[in-house]
This record gives sequence, C-alpha cells and structure tokens, in this order.
Amino acid sequence: MSIIFDTNKSFEYSIPVIVVGSGGCGLSAALAVKETGADVLVIERDPTPLGTTAMSTGLIPGANTRFQREAQIDDSPDLFKKDILNKTKGQTNEEIALNLAEESAETVEWLVDNHQVPLSLVDTFLYPGHSVMRMHGTPNRTGSELMGSLCIAAERSQVDILTNALVTDLFSDDDKCILGVKVLMADGEIQEIGCDALILACCGFAGNSEMVEEFMPEIKEAEFFGHPGNKGDAIRWGKSLGAAMADISSYQGHGGLAAGRGVPILWPMIMEGAYQINEQGFRFSDESKGYSEQAVEVVKQPNKVAWNIFDERLHKLMLEFEDYHNAIEANAIIRAESIEELSEITGIEHSRLKQTIMDVEDMVEGKKEDDFGRIFTEKPKLSPPYFAVKVTGALFHTQGGLVVDKNARVLNEEGNQLPNLYAGGGSARGISGPADWGYMAGNGLLTATTFGRLAGKSAAALIRK
Repeated sequence: MSIIFDTNKSFEYSIPVIVVGSGGCGLSAALAVKETGADVLVIERDPTPLGTTAMSTGLIPGANTRFQREAQIDDSPDLFKKDILNKTKGQTNEEIALNLAEESAETVEWLVDNHQVPLSLVDTFLYPGHSVMRMHGTPNRTGSELMGSLCIAAERSQVDILTNALVTDLFSDDDKCILGVKVLMADGEIQEIGCDALILACCGFAGNSEMVEEFMPEIKEAEFFGHPGNKGDAIRWGKSLGAAMADISSYQGHGGLAAGRGVPILWPMIMEGAYQINEQGFRFSDESKGYSEQAVEVVKQPNKVAWNIFDERLHKLMLEFEDYHNAIEANAIIRAESIEELSEITGIEHSRLKQTIMDVEDMVEGKKEDDFGRIFTEKPKLSPPYFAVKVTGALFHTQGGLVVDKNARVLNEEGNQLPNLYAGGGSARGISGPADWGYMAGNGLLTATTFGRLAGKSAAALIRK
C-alpha cells in the first residue's frame, strides 16, 4: 500500500470519481456523485458491499428531522453539537461537530426521500450522551439491513461497483494530486484506473493488530469485532501525501459482545436498568457512561468477561432488535426464576450474587448511593424471573484518521486542502475525541453517511470546474 509519484502517468481509461470502499460511507458518496450526473466507480475488496456498516446497528443520528418533529421531539443542531462536546470533554473539533450536526437531518431525509432507505425514529429509549431521541434506523435496526437498502439504491442509481478488487497503490503527481489507482483483481490481474477525484471510504485500522498496539494498547486484549478490511490503508496513503492526522488513539469499543457468540448485546438494556457484574459477583463500574468505554472495564475483569443482569421487562424491550433475537437463537440468553437458580446457572456464588442484587435494589429505592456514581433511581428495580447474558469487551472500529474539512476534503499538516482527495467514515477523523470515552452512539454512521454525502457532492463539484 503506497503512493506512486509519477507526474507523467497515463491511463488506458479513467473515471471522474473513484470511491475506495463500499460501506455506508462509500455508497453514500457514490449516490451523491451520481445525483450530479457525474460518473463514479466504487472499488470494493470483498465479494459484496458490506464494510463496518453491516456489522453495526445501522442507527444514524439526525438533529431536527421531520421524524422528530412528528414525534414532538424538540432538537437542534446546536443541542446535538453540545452533546458531542460534552461527551468528548470538549476535545474534538467544534466546527466539524457543528457542521455534522447541521447536516445530519438532511442526510437522514436525503436517504429516505431520494433513495428509499426505510429509516424511522427510534423513540423507545435514549442512548448514552444524547439529550433527546435522535437515532434513526431501518425496521429491524441492523446495519446489514441498512447496507441492503443502500445497495438497492446504488443499483437503482446505476452506480458501478467493482468487487473482489483491492486498491493496492495510488498514483499521484508531484503536487499531491491523485491521478488514479492500482487495483489487484481476484484472478491476480493488475488494473490501473485514472480519476479526477478520489474518495477514501475504506475503514480505519482496528483490524491491524500492530497499529492497535501502537496507538491504543489498552484495548489490544479485547476481541476484534469489525470488518477485516480495517487495515489502516487510508492512514498509510495519507501519511505519504503529507495529510494531517488527528485523534489516532480514538475508537469505539463495546462492553457487551456475547461471549463466544459474536453477537452484540445492545446498550438500551443497560440504560433502562440492567447492570454488569463480574464472575465474582461484583459490579465494577458505572455501566451507563457508555458502551464504548465499558469495553476496557470488562476486559479488566477475570477472564475478560462479565454478566449482564436484567429481567423480563428488559427482555421484552430488547426484542425490538434483531441482534437480540440472534443472541436468543445462539442460546446466549439465560433465564432463572430465582436468585438461587441464577447463581446455579452462572456459577456465581449465591450469597455474593444476592447481596449485589439487593444493593442495586437499595440504589433504585434511593436508600444508598452507587460507589461508581451511577443513578439507579430513574428506572424500576429488577424482578424475577431474572435474565442474564455472558459478555466480553470488544473493539469495533477506530475513530481517528485523516483530518478533513467541512466538505470531507483531506487537509495537509499546514491545514491546506489536498488537491482532489476526500475521506469519510473510518478513514477520516471523527467527532469522538482522543479516546474511547468520547464515542457517542451513532458517531460512526454519522461521519460515514454525512461525510460520504458531502464528499460525493464536493468531488462532483470539483471535477465540474
């Protein structure tokens, strides 16, 4: 993966805009290019478009969408920006945060109105860090379903997608203007394709163990649950071009991957009253801070696992999500009629388990405060029958990367635009600050779809000049 500098490079054929990667970012970018009438080619290393998006819940935050207004939810880009800054402790680019917040509603409605992506407002619970309900998802709340809709939209718009094709190198002139790409096909054939603008939508580097150990060693022991294409290609290309990098130690973790099953146990369960204990029966953190930072906390526990403890009320709530149905089918969810039975099934010592459950009940009733600072009084206490699921900490994807401007144009270390290079999704610096604790639900798909849309629109405008 390198940059080949050759000012005199010529190509047998050329496409106005090339997009590397066909996840949520890549397809959003391609759809935006196509709307302008320009030709675009998406190059994908896999047999089918999937990307990190397919492994997500597929939820996209939007501030002041018409779906929120119909539900009488008062939201604004400024409030969304404040939530982002609060979650990141002010350690993200405020201008980019506001820009994405301002563009978020248009992205959601653009996907629905222009491309028939069936998004609706998630109005049954509030995600950590968000002041109001602003998450939008497809009917089954899965990334694979979102990707299916985007693929149908791409086919309808006649977007050309070259699959089983790995971009190995970029061609550039001496002024850092991208001239084209070198592509390795599945049969070993090498193709060279010219372009007028290039959009990098090829994930981050969570699947590169060496880079993970270098930039985020605290999470290296967690299970990687992401797309295998997360190898850091965009980072390497960007460095060679003198692009600026930021928040390279930022990532999305998850403190609730069903152990041995590879199914995420989503955080609405926790936010509505469930909690986590380790194999010794002790709680060990404030689980409600967020699922990303909880990953490290779970990995610190004996055998790197924890148990989510919940009840039938929360079991029914989680049935809204296809991931939870997958966990049921994988026999990851257990049910116990009593604390004694729960102890037998989980192997947690009975008296310790009972004491922890009683302690949480006291916190719910306001009789005592949590040592970790969590507020339990706003939700009902758990009641038999009890449910539980064994989970581990996971690394989903990185959030740092190439620094881009408001139109997803890549900037160099001096803050100037590179001539014709764009980035979004995992390839670009997101809005999650410098570490795991800054990630807020939906940040990944916000930067994927919105930066994708803006990159496609801007790239098309650039080539028209």
